[in-house]
Amino acid sequence: MPRPDSSSPLPAAAVAAAAAPRPAPPARSDAQSPASARWPARRLCVWAFVATIALLPLLPVPAFWITQLNYIGLYALPAMGLVLLTGVGGFTSFGQAAFVGIGAYTTAYLSTALGLSPWLNLFVGLALTCASALVLGWITLRMSGHYLPLATIAWCLALNYTMANMEWLGKFDGILGVPALQFAGIDFTQDSRIYYVIWALALLCAFALINLLDSRTGRAIRALKGGVTMAEAMGISTFRYKVQIFVIAALFAGISGWLFAHFQRTVNPSPFGIKFGIEYLFMAVAGGVGSVWGAFAGAALVKLAEDQLQVLLPRLLGTNGSFEIVFFGVLLVLILKYMPQGVLPWASSRLTSPARTRDWQDAQPLPARQRPARGQPLLEVRAIRKQFGGLVAVNDIGFDIRAGEIVGLIGPNGAGKSTTFNLISGVLSKSGGQVRLSGRDVTHLRSRQIARLGLSRTFQHVKMMAEMTVLENVALGAYMRSRSGAVSAMLRLDRAEERRIYAEAERQLQRIGMADHMHELAGNLALGPQRLMEIARALCTDPDLLLLDEPAAGLRHQEKQALLQVLRQLRSEGMSLLLVEHDMDFVMKLTDRIVVMEFGTHLMEGTPAEVQASPAVRAAYLGTEH
Repeated sequence: MPRPDSSSPLPAAAVAAAAAPRPAPPARSDAQSPASARWPARRLCVWAFVATIALLPLLPVPAFWITQLNYIGLYALPAMGLVLLTGVGGFTSFGQAAFVGIGAYTTAYLSTALGLSPWLNLFVGLALTCASALVLGWITLRMSGHYLPLATIAWCLALNYTMANMEWLGKFDGILGVPALQFAGIDFTQDSRIYYVIWALALLCAFALINLLDSRTGRAIRALKGGVTMAEAMGISTFRYKVQIFVIAALFAGISGWLFAHFQRTVNPSPFGIKFGIEYLFMAVAGGVGSVWGAFAGAALVKLAEDQLQVLLPRLLGTNGSFEIVFFGVLLVLILKYMPQGVLPWASSRLTSPARTRDWQDAQPLPARQRPARGQPLLEVRAIRKQFGGLVAVNDIGFDIRAGEIVGLIGPNGAGKSTTFNLISGVLSKSGGQVRLSGRDVTHLRSRQIARLGLSRTFQHVKMMAEMTVLENVALGAYMRSRSGAVSAMLRLDRAEERRIYAEAERQLQRIGMADHMHELAGNLALGPQRLMEIARALCTDPDLLLLDEPAAGLRHQEKQALLQVLRQLRSEGMSLLLVEHDMDFVMKLTDRIVVMEFGTHLMEGTPAEVQASPAVRAAYLGTEH
């Protein structure tokens, strides 16, 4: 059934009335905010930084400064990988130094033993780094909690000791005589020449990472930090993206290793052990673990402070020793206490972010699915069951939904309504029974696979990314309707599709009356508007069947009436709805049929009038038929 061009929006005034002020979350870092929404002051600072880096070797500065900047650029690359992996993805890794070692040893061995070109070795090293990261990530990222960082420590130690005990790699002495880089007759032996190679690659990686985070892939990656349930419900393969960011972080480290080998002209295992793995993580956290440019700030802070403290502390204390390690420990505690977002985000926290440039007015619409004919069987639930040990939470529940219907699922607290939702949508595995969607058996499919077949949902407890804007949260719903990947995002070849995605996200926000709030941080909204935003995100997936888990909770009377209009409009467009709701007046006015549950069992099914007149329903809610 074709969809009407117009829809009935929820009045913006009703939404604004509920958008009570809330404490603002920490300011967005540049790794969490869209590239086109940069603060003008920050954009100016970025280009000033790039210009300074480009001009510095041409000025009469000491050679020592250039050497220090070379190390900062080298350290910033693996730290950027940790910004992506830890700050954005939420996975702690101590293993970046091992991937730096793979890149360094690959080019050192191939250059000295086989005489291959260093530029060819770069690609060979990246291929080996990628293969290693795929294998290690495939194993490691299946772990969670404290097991994940412990696993990264284990394989970092294993790789480091492997490098140190291989005869053909020179054991602890390493490989000497690594050739300098040469290109077009230019010898990059001098620090001031290789400086441009180091910083060109570091800045290219930084801009590529910023582009990645401002894309379809970037939104999927940023959703990982909020847990897998919501992301999978939007059709995102969370494990795939975990492995992807793990590999990208490793490739950044591999580039650093390749540069390190040709800068130092020698390679040994010492810089690739767990000590440096911890230091890279320290750099990312200190500079701003959620900020791409924070990786440079953290690398500069650690490198410069370490060099100065190695000289100053022995003078102050009157004895030699590695006292800078103690200082760094204290410094990290102070940063975590007083600047938890890192030095760079803290320094720029007073800057405000303007709205994203609205450049999608003429964008083509995203592909839309063909609606099933009204009255056609859409969802068939047959005796589904869920047991948690000896507890039967859902006991042989069954019902049907036809296209164009609104069905309510009600029952007292603890009746098993949300568990039933999770069984239908694939969030939970079923202990028994069958579910069919549009004639296809989806009983054993995962939630992302079911979502691709036309089912979308909201959650009892709102699931969102508080650091992302309302517009970005809703745009996440268009993931399944778009195709661009990481490479096209890094090269910024996905802009046309991005405009189509944001045009669709704005359309859904207009539909529910929240277009005026699209540039606000989602975490700043009150509960009612957050629920409306979640509905808009679900609508952005273009579903045939929409599951709403307590959509009216937290809404005021005027907002509920406006939401009724929107849901009725959706039904008129051919969309089917299944909702759980405790507001009986809302349910009775909206639904065509109601399924009543009690203690995980099917109590009755009927029209709103039949349910209201049922003594069994009154007894279930009130404990008595009278």
